[in-house]
Amino acid sequence: MALTALKVRTAGPGRHSDGHGLYLVVRPPSSRAWMLRMQFKGRRRDFGLGPVHDVSLSDARCLAVELRKMIRSGKDPVKERGLRRASSPTFEMVTRRCYEAMKSGWKDRRNVSWIASFENHVFGEIGAKRIEAIDSVQVLKVLEPIWLAKPDTARRLLQRIGTVLDYAHIKGMIPAEISLRSVTRGLPRQNRQVEHRAAMPYADVPAFLKKLTRQDRSIGRDALQLTILTAVRSNETRYATWEEFDLDASTWSIPAARMKMKQPHVVPLSAPALALLKRLRAEHEALDGLISVGRMLFTQSGKKPISDTTMLKAIRDMKIETITVHGFRSSFADWAAECTSFPKEIAEKALAHRVPNAVEAAYRRTDFFEKRRALMAKWAEYLRA
Repeated sequence: MALTALKVRTAGPGRHSDGHGLYLVVRPPSSRAWMLRMQFKGRRRDFGLGPVHDVSLSDARCLAVELRKMIRSGKDPVKERGLRRASSPTFEMVTRRCYEAMKSGWKDRRNVSWIASFENHVFGEIGAKRIEAIDSVQVLKVLEPIWLAKPDTARRLLQRIGTVLDYAHIKGMIPAEISLRSVTRGLPRQNRQVEHRAAMPYADVPAFLKKLTRQDRSIGRDALQLTILTAVRSNETRYATWEEFDLDASTWSIPAARMKMKQPHVVPLSAPALALLKRLRAEHEALDGLISVGRMLFTQSGKKPISDTTMLKAIRDMKIETITVHGFRSSFADWAAECTSFPKEIAEKALAHRVPNAVEAAYRRTDFFEKRRALMAKWAEYLRA
């Protein structure tokens, strides 16, 4: 549809067509300018016709008609009228705009890695190129040096570059969507191997836990013990606060914001886990008196949560070099599958895994809480055997 004077004044960011190659280009915070796109000697050319406050809609249309006549007669508007090629943002500029627009919905850790991957591997190759010049050939050049050397990074970059180009299209910076599906056909096949977290065989976990409890007490050992007993992720333990626990009901309610799948998760606490928490609470109350809102269970200097390596150090101090904290979740899953009659979905729910089938997830409303309580009690009994 042709533009109107009102649309020229109020149109949001992007590229708005008036027809026959004439566009209103709106860029934050206040730039509104005219651009004419034409084919000249087989090549697409974009020409700036001036800002809206100098060139009205009717003037822009008249100028566009004049320039089209010039093109049809074989004359170059740049030479004849001294017009300058319309400026468009570079790929790096668009990437940073895309990043600013999306980052509020991400975790801080992803914020850093997302833009850093472009700074390390992309901007040096195509960052200075105009956004409309980016195509699958340009993306292929970016990925070739790291496709085999850094396969995970390369795959993530392919997806992220696609996100930037989609953003550029929806904002009117490029006229059509750019498909990157053919890029991988120009690259060698990656021999992708799944690397599982190093896990302790479930048969060895009871002896390990007994040995752990005999060590001199430390924050890392207490946190590791709670993590093993509840089969939660290490971050869920590291950031746990006292108001999440109901020791009378023997539950730990982890809010959605702290869960990987962004779904709240209620952990039934077994007797050993409850005893550990009661001891820790008594110690905190003896030290601090009334426990303040937001008080974490495991902190460094009473303020920051313990680091990722604090629990891992408790393992390494026991001269065990090949096991990770996360691996104890695998130990739990293997034990549940091989040593109990609980259905797989009970163990999956205990681990707070997402149901992979969307239809099944829509119909499965229960969280199997009572069955999970029985499962965690069996796990605690097995660990104390």
